[in-house]
Amino acid sequence: MNAMTETETQALEGAALEVADPGTNMRLVPLSNLILRPTNTSRNMRKTMTARIPIPTLAASIERVGLLQNLLVLATGDGVTYEVVGGGRRYQALKLLAKKRSIPKDWNVPCLLVADGTARTASLTENVQREAMHPADQFEAFAALVAEGRPIEDIAADFSVTPLVVRRRLKLANVSPRLLAGYRADEVNLEQLMALAITDDHAAQDAAYFEAPTWQRDPSALRRRLTEREIEADRNPLVRFVGLDAYSQAEGHIRRDLFAEGDAGVYLSDAALLEKLAQEKLAAIATEVHAEGWAWVDVALAVTHADLQTFQRAPKQRREPNKREAQRIEKLQARMEELEEAVNTAIDAEDEDQLAALEEEGQRLNQQLESLEESLRDYSVNVKAAAGAIVTIDRDGQVVIHRGLLREAEAKALRALERMRQGFPREEPDSDSDGDGQGEKGRETAHDTGSFMSDKLAERMSVHRTAALQIQVARHPQGALAALVHGMVQNVLQDSRYGHDLPLGVNLKVQDQMERMAPDWPESPAAVALRELQQEWSGKLPQDSEDLFDALLAMGQGELVKLLAVCVASTVDVVTHRAKPQQPGAQLAHVVGLDMSAWWSPTAEGYFNHVSKAVILNAVGEFAPDQVARLGKLKKAEIASEAQKLVEGTGWMPAVFRTEGPQETAPAETPEDVQPDDADADEVFEPDEALAVVA
Repeated sequence: MNAMTETETQALEGAALEVADPGTNMRLVPLSNLILRPTNTSRNMRKTMTARIPIPTLAASIERVGLLQNLLVLATGDGVTYEVVGGGRRYQALKLLAKKRSIPKDWNVPCLLVADGTARTASLTENVQREAMHPADQFEAFAALVAEGRPIEDIAADFSVTPLVVRRRLKLANVSPRLLAGYRADEVNLEQLMALAITDDHAAQDAAYFEAPTWQRDPSALRRRLTEREIEADRNPLVRFVGLDAYSQAEGHIRRDLFAEGDAGVYLSDAALLEKLAQEKLAAIATEVHAEGWAWVDVALAVTHADLQTFQRAPKQRREPNKREAQRIEKLQARMEELEEAVNTAIDAEDEDQLAALEEEGQRLNQQLESLEESLRDYSVNVKAAAGAIVTIDRDGQVVIHRGLLREAEAKALRALERMRQGFPREEPDSDSDGDGQGEKGRETAHDTGSFMSDKLAERMSVHRTAALQIQVARHPQGALAALVHGMVQNVLQDSRYGHDLPLGVNLKVQDQMERMAPDWPESPAAVALRELQQEWSGKLPQDSEDLFDALLAMGQGELVKLLAVCVASTVDVVTHRAKPQQPGAQLAHVVGLDMSAWWSPTAEGYFNHVSKAVILNAVGEFAPDQVARLGKLKKAEIASEAQKLVEGTGWMPAVFRTEGPQETAPAETPEDVQPDDADADEVFEPDEALAVVA
């Protein structure tokens, strides 16, 4: 019923044209001669103001760029004043400018005079005939203004928006032409466009959108695809701990999503730098903790509950409170007794409000007592001399210090010291023999030898073990394929989540931090051998992605699996950051026949200088027992140097490497077998053969 007929529409348009002829009805009217009637009596057809820019903002825009659209006015009976029937907001903005003396009170305003009978028609036509500009046109218009040399701040002021709005529109204008065309055609929505604008790379934008299935084109999925190799700042504890300012000052690259709100949408690209800064900051805190008297203090970017379970907790001792503390405790306890009586009275009187207040005060006093009691408990000097601490960060990026940690050997020594302090005899090991001439005492000595290895040395040696295991995996396609499938089965089919504690040590991420932990790793025999093998393959493969895929498709299955072994090898990671009795990846080491004596030799610099004099002499007693007495009279540096000479050719390995020696395993591929141009490369590599584990 409210629809307009064609005749009515033509009549309305004709009337509007008749009264809006600028050739005869346009005139300049002093601002002081214009009036605006109240809304309920005005002929302006816009009664309801939707969300628009404020009058002061509109006034600022007019002051900068001028009045771009004339007003519609109606002559009043006095022949001097004119009623504004179209452009009331512009009129109010001009009045504000006059009030601020930015323009004269009688500033000439361009106005189009309309007849009294058609005023409402003209007002309606002015509002109805407006056609909104397409947002893509706005984006490109802003970009054109910047290209002309206009500062962003000036553009923002001209259009009454913030500089951030201008930057966002410029960012959208920089989206690939293909995507902008899709936006104009309503095939791509604004949220998707904003997500894709996180990068300026048009090829990456197009690939992220057009190569993704339609059900993976939501804005969050597109954004993840473009930032998958970067660190999202608001979700990463290392970023919270280090701080964006420190990362930026270290010349770390930061990418910001202009369309994100608050602290979200910040991405960091240099993970190695972030970890380095976190390690340095933790190390400074560790120095302060070490000054407390602890025997050792370690730094770790993350510590799991399982990591802490490898330690025993040192006991705390309660000291006697000083006079002030004793008075405080006595006062709190007295008040607690008073509260107990008051609670009983409130219960008898059934006074619920009083009872709630007393219980709240009681909880507060109890917390104060517990806090005071905890402050009286601390570690003794003897405990600190044996125990240590780990400085790390939690999921919120806050520093966490785990104090009073005891390794097994330290806990045993502390227990022995406590027994002697109490007057008990020292515990003697059992003298049972298991037939090899060594009873429990012999086994304990071997264990203690490993226990006195520092965590730093354990980490360094585990790097060399990782390197040796990597080259062995590269030479054993069967073991490499089985390890790879093992991890995929547990993640895909069995829903296992091991994090860093992978049973076989293969996690599909290249281990690239070994040189930092062991500076002598790059020139080690295992590292050199793997590098040469990788170079052999790299020289045979095309660099272009499509050509590489075609080349891999053309390979025989056996050759392809050999290449897989070389790639899987670099992902093997059995590095440990603390001394442990059991080394990770033992099952894989057995399968590929890892023999550490083939890849590593104990030297003064690589091992003996980093253990105690007693440990060196104990080792010499195993490979050169007749030299122990002579070396025992020397200084440690001299003992280490002599031990290096004596151990050469004996095949002796530290306890941490002894579980890995020559094994009966599936035969390794010789270097010639692993060459890309192997004559047997086209033979079929059977899956059953690949997964076989020969004991």
